[in-house]
Amino acid sequence: MKKPILVESIRYSAACPGCGAEAEWRGVQALVGEELRWDAESTCPACGSAAAVCGGDLPEELRGRLLSEHGRARLRVAPQARSAAVMRVLRAELGLGLGEVRAVLEQVSTGRYAGTLPEMELLARKLRASGIEAAASRMGERASLPGGTAGFG
Repeated sequence: MKKPILVESIRYSAACPGCGAEAEWRGVQALVGEELRWDAESTCPACGSAAAVCGGDLPEELRGRLLSEHGRARLRVAPQARSAAVMRVLRAELGLGLGEVRAVLEQVSTGRYAGTLPEMELLARKLRASGIEAAASRMGERASLPGGTAGFG
């Protein structure tokens, strides 16, 4: 079954790569299958040059803008999920050491681990692929189990 594409977008100003004039850019963080990508495009009003940057990493300052404009999303796992299994997935996906992953597990378990919705949904998909019930939701929204059952407060 094909997984839906999940996107969040912003508009921002940055220099035109052609002439250096300020141009309006449109950027999208997208979760496509099992891959996060950052795509941005612009057409310069001064010189008419068009530019596109596709498939890169989301710049940290623009990540902050995404979070500010769209709000934070949280990652939750079902209360009965085995800590060792969750930690194994988080370590592999986030590149964390054992001490660091324990702190992240505590945040996930208490609903405090947050990021952009595409970031949290990617982790939820990885956890579900490992047999762990997980969901991503906007802060303030009630997360649902993958089967549609309300589950995480």
